[in-house]
Amino acid sequence: MSVSQPRTGLLTTDIACQQQAQSLVLQFGFELISNPPCGAYYLCLKEQGLQLHHTGPRAAGPIRIDFVTGTLAHRRRFGGGRGQPLARAAGMKPGFKPTVWDATAGLGRDGFVLASLGCRVTLCERSAILTALLQDALHRAALDADIGGWIGERLHLIHGDSRAMLQQLAEPQQAEVIYLDPMYPPGKARVLAKKDIRALQELLGPDRDSGALLEVALQHARRRVVVKRPRRAGWLGDRKPDTCIDSKRTRYDIYVTL
Repeated sequence: MSVSQPRTGLLTTDIACQQQAQSLVLQFGFELISNPPCGAYYLCLKEQGLQLHHTGPRAAGPIRIDFVTGTLAHRRRFGGGRGQPLARAAGMKPGFKPTVWDATAGLGRDGFVLASLGCRVTLCERSAILTALLQDALHRAALDADIGGWIGERLHLIHGDSRAMLQQLAEPQQAEVIYLDPMYPPGKARVLAKKDIRALQELLGPDRDSGALLEVALQHARRRVVVKRPRRAGWLGDRKPDTCIDSKRTRYDIYVTL
């Protein structure tokens, strides 16, 4: 007999956000709460956007996805364009900007970078919490004067499991590149020190099916599958890639399907 999991709490104290909060409840099944829960993650909706909070002793401040300012704004301007390892791994070159299915969208960072370089990217995320945070970030980005003109055209968000979603696509709808950024293996102390990555690990639990996802991706990518790994980590599912592109701390394993 399975035990039902408690629903994620959604807290808002801003009257102007009440209608939006009700929409999130209907869309994702969150539970409206009036006070922060004890020792648990919960979502907080304010006029500034949707944030993920934790009330435990290790809480390091709220997590919010932001495509407009901060790290991603800097990377968009100074990240190296098509010459950066991520873009080269995706196969970008003059005159070619592949369609990309980001099968483990997470916080959406790499998908956003590829979209900022001109790719059309589908962000697929099975976590309701992360999907809600991504949806909020995309809405705010669409209102920005600098990037709002292309956000809606190049970034499409889907809530679902990529293993099932990819198999439902008709052949003309299949992406040229399928991108996987599975949860980093345990023991990476410097990575786990980051509050957002630690939150993802605690929210999503251990990664048990990334190998199976790779197998599905290999069947449905029209040109290649790209898997992001820590530089010294083993191959995903012990499957050797056709080639790799290294950066300082990251390795992109490339499986050619064309």
